[in-house]
Amino acid sequence: MFESLQDKLNKAVRTLKGKDRITDINVAATTKEVRRALVDADVNFKVAKDITDRIRDKALDQKILIAVEPGQMFVKIVHEELTALMGSQAESINVKGDPAVVLIAGLQGSGKTTFSGKLANMLKRQGRQVLLAACDIYRPAAIDQLKVLGAQIGVEVYAEPENKNAVQIAQNALAHAKKSGKKIVIVDTAGRLAVDEVMMQEVENIKAALKPTEILFVVDSMTGQDAVNTAKTFNDRLNFDGVVLTKLDGDARGGAALSIRQIVDKPIKYISTGEKMEALDVFHPDRMASRILGMGDVISLVERAQQAFDEDEAKRLNAKMRQNKFDFNDFLGQIQQIKKMGNVKDLMSMIPGMGAALKDVDIDNNSFTPIEAIIKSMTPKERENPDMIDNSRKKRISLGSGTSLTQVNNLIKQFDEMRKMMKKMNAMERAGKLKMK
Repeated sequence: MFESLQDKLNKAVRTLKGKDRITDINVAATTKEVRRALVDADVNFKVAKDITDRIRDKALDQKILIAVEPGQMFVKIVHEELTALMGSQAESINVKGDPAVVLIAGLQGSGKTTFSGKLANMLKRQGRQVLLAACDIYRPAAIDQLKVLGAQIGVEVYAEPENKNAVQIAQNALAHAKKSGKKIVIVDTAGRLAVDEVMMQEVENIKAALKPTEILFVVDSMTGQDAVNTAKTFNDRLNFDGVVLTKLDGDARGGAALSIRQIVDKPIKYISTGEKMEALDVFHPDRMASRILGMGDVISLVERAQQAFDEDEAKRLNAKMRQNKFDFNDFLGQIQQIKKMGNVKDLMSMIPGMGAALKDVDIDNNSFTPIEAIIKSMTPKERENPDMIDNSRKKRISLGSGTSLTQVNNLIKQFDEMRKMMKKMNAMERAGKLKMK
């Protein structure tokens, strides 16, 4: 999402690299480039001007340490200001209540229903009893979509397909939650246009009837400055508690996302990338600032991994690796776990320095398809004993998987290299322990 902004900010900061000190002239030139980068990325002009004015003042006031180059110091200042622009710290949602009610609102096509499923999945993983309420009575198949998502994550969906009174459905869902012991009700409302008075009044009526503990406004990150204007209109009517940014894996300029906090003075609470139910993250302004500046986001990457990987399975794999018994079944399992974590390019961009390297590289989860096809074309014995795969078996696997013999050979070669590396690491670890004794 922020590739273009990242590239332009890095170019702006380069104007200070190699300088031995910060001056009025070089700071003015650099902040001008930063402002241009922000505006080009669709950041609100007033917001871009305010942040670059603060960056300039801080830079000129900064006493540069001998060990720190002006360019490095400037990056630190930009990071601090971007973090402040987006809210400084992560803010959680209020799910205290008996039950707590989370009302989801937003424009048509912003991704509200998918987000409702993702949020329910996240809360369920935290051990909470969740009910999804289908209150979109206008969009064809909206109720069916929520039911499919609910079945996928194992969360009950309350729906009344024949009822055309959204307020009544919401009230009945709340009553059902109380009766069935659910602790959180997530209410998926109909997408509406900000100018549609009837639809806006309906969501206001749902708010009045349910008295939600949390109202979240879902916005498509790819809609540019319209996203900011819509957020302001919705906030004037609903006084929502937080913003959810969806479709952050898209290729739009993304700067509008940076402006929302400043314009409506409400925190961004979640960011969503991709369609998978696990592709939802709590929004951390400091981590996002690091990603925009190409510093990566290792903490979020680790958190995604912790959510996707089963602890018992991790222990089992660790034991197999230590015994040099890692096989293709284990490898296939790891690929499937990685895919659960979200978009692969998005994950790799969280590794420091990888964002710029991947800028023009087309990577998606479909990249794993040939590998999965090759492994699934092996017999159970071949997966458990990779060394038994000779040339005739490779030809059969190639035909069965619809891949070339070269692809099969490459995969087996890479797998052998990986096993050799594991073996070396185990040997080094054992040698280290012997020396310690």
